[in-house]
Amino acid sequence: MKKIVSFRRMADGTREDYLLLDRSERDFAAGLPDRVLGALRKLDSTLEGYPVSRLEHSLQVATRAEAAGADEELVLGALIHDIGDELSPYNHAEVAAGILRPYVRPEVTWIVEQHGLFQTYYYVHHLGGDRFARERLKGHPWYDACVAFCEWDQASFDPDFATRPLAHFEPLLRRVLSREAHDPRYVGETA
Repeated sequence: MKKIVSFRRMADGTREDYLLLDRSERDFAAGLPDRVLGALRKLDSTLEGYPVSRLEHSLQVATRAEAAGADEELVLGALIHDIGDELSPYNHAEVAAGILRPYVRPEVTWIVEQHGLFQTYYYVHHLGGDRFARERLKGHPWYDACVAFCEWDQASFDPDFATRPLAHFEPLLRRVLSREAHDPRYVGETA
């Protein structure tokens, strides 16, 4: 029989209730890599109009990051940078950054969180917008790194690109997303 807490209001919870929930949450968190892989696979059949699927695009960005010598945290950021597209199309970057934040250094989280704004440089002027909107962040210590990330991102819609498969990135994804959340060895101060 599944154990459940004794309360109907959190204020009425006991120590035993919260120990039970803590164990349950830890067990659930251990399944994060599988849920992220499932969400990535769903990107194979969303958002039409591009010459490659959102999954293929994400794999291309990760492949480019890896080929450029990016470390595993940034490669993971490249892999899941658009994972929020399905449920949050207008702030997908923040969703991806939220998934990464407990497991990677702040620089990677910031790059992924800002990539949506930085990407507008390539297209928004065609729609009447300001392609230089990202300039308001000029001077930020990770500005240039985000510009470089977006070069990989904007170039990754090529059906002829030699893209590594998801299985190639799975061990890296499992390794990073299985870390202890908020471990100071990986997650430090923000800029």
